[in-house]
Amino acid sequence: MKYLKHFLPSVFIILALYTFSLGSHYPTIFLAGFSVFIILGDIFLKKQTTVQRFSYPNILNLSIYINLPFLFILLFFVVFIFSNYSPIWVLNLYDDFLFIDLLNIKNSATLVDKISIIISTTLFIGILGTVPGHELTHRKKNKFDMFIGNWLLAFSWDCAFAIEHVYGHHKHVGLAEDPATAKRGEKLYGFILRALYKEQIVAWKIEIARLKRRNHYFLSFHNKMIIGYFRSIIIMILAYSIGGITGMATFLLCAILAKALLETINYSEHYGLVRLKGKPVSTRHSWNSNHAMSGVMLCNVNRHSSHHHSSNLKFWELDTFPEAPMLPQGYLSMIYIAIFLPFLYHRMMAKKLMDWDINYASDEEKKIVSAPTYIS
Repeated sequence: MKYLKHFLPSVFIILALYTFSLGSHYPTIFLAGFSVFIILGDIFLKKQTTVQRFSYPNILNLSIYINLPFLFILLFFVVFIFSNYSPIWVLNLYDDFLFIDLLNIKNSATLVDKISIIISTTLFIGILGTVPGHELTHRKKNKFDMFIGNWLLAFSWDCAFAIEHVYGHHKHVGLAEDPATAKRGEKLYGFILRALYKEQIVAWKIEIARLKRRNHYFLSFHNKMIIGYFRSIIIMILAYSIGGITGMATFLLCAILAKALLETINYSEHYGLVRLKGKPVSTRHSWNSNHAMSGVMLCNVNRHSSHHHSSNLKFWELDTFPEAPMLPQGYLSMIYIAIFLPFLYHRMMAKKLMDWDINYASDEEKKIVSAPTYIS
C-alpha cells in the first residue's frame, strides 16, 4: 500500500478521462469531487510525522515516469474537445485503444464543463508535470531523470524552472533578490507577474554564464533554455496538428495557467520569510506542511523545509521536520484561498508570521522585516 499510494495522481488522471466521457455536467462534478477529496484528505488524514523506508525505489520512480505519457493523452484529449474540427485518426486512436468517444464528449460538454476541463487540466499539469519535473531536475547527474523531468516541465513552458530553481532559488531563498520568495503583504497576482519575468532573466543569466565557462556559443543546442523552448514548441505543434489554431491556443492557455499555479505554490512556500545574506538556509526559511494527501499528490514537496535543507534527497527521503514553521492548511487549500480569498489568506498568514518573528527569526531577520525598505 505504501507504494501504491504514490500512483494515486495517475489513477486520478485516468478517472478524469473516463468521467469526462460520461456526458454533460460530469467534468464539473469531477473537478469539484477531485478538489474536495484532496482538501478533506489533508484535513482528516493523520499528518506525517515519520519517514517511510522503501526497499524498491524504482517503483517510486515509475510512479513519476508514467506521468509523461498520461499528460500527452490528457492534453491531446483537451485539445480535441476545444478544436474547430475533428481529425478521424485522433477519434479512432482514442476509441480503439482507450475506449473513449471523443466526439460524444465534444458535443455534450457545456460551457461550464469546458471551463472545468481547463481547470482540471491545469491542475494535472501541475500535479503530474511541474511537481515531478521539479523532483527529477534536481537529480542533476542522472541523464534519464533530467530528460523526463525537462519534458514534464515543457507542458507549462517552464524550462527556466529547471535552471533558476535549482541554481538560483535554492541559493537565494529568503533574500530580496529571489524572485520566488513573496514579501509580506505582497499581492498574489503582482507576485506571479514579478516571478514570471525575473525567473526568466535569472535563468538566462545562469545559463549564459555556464556556456561561457564551457566555451560554448550562446546560440547553440548546448543552450538548455533554447532546448527547453523547443520541447514546448514540439508539444505546441502536435496540439496544432490535432486542433488547429484553437487547439494550439488551448495548450498555451493551459500552460500559462499551470505556470501561474506553480507561482502560487511558490507564493505560499516562502511567503513573508526572510534570511540574512551570507547566512545558511535553515528549516525556518520555508513554510513546511506534513499534510498526508498533499504529500501523496505532490511528491512530498510539501515537506519543503527538508527539501531546502537537503535538496539532493529523493522525495521519499525528505524529513517531516515537525519543528519547522507550518502552513495552516494543505497545499490545495492554500492555493484556492490565495486565489479566491486573498483577504483570508493574508489574515491567516499574518498570525503565522507573528509566530515566526517571535519563535523562529534571528535578531538580524527581525530587523529586515521591520526596516522601511522592506515592502509590506
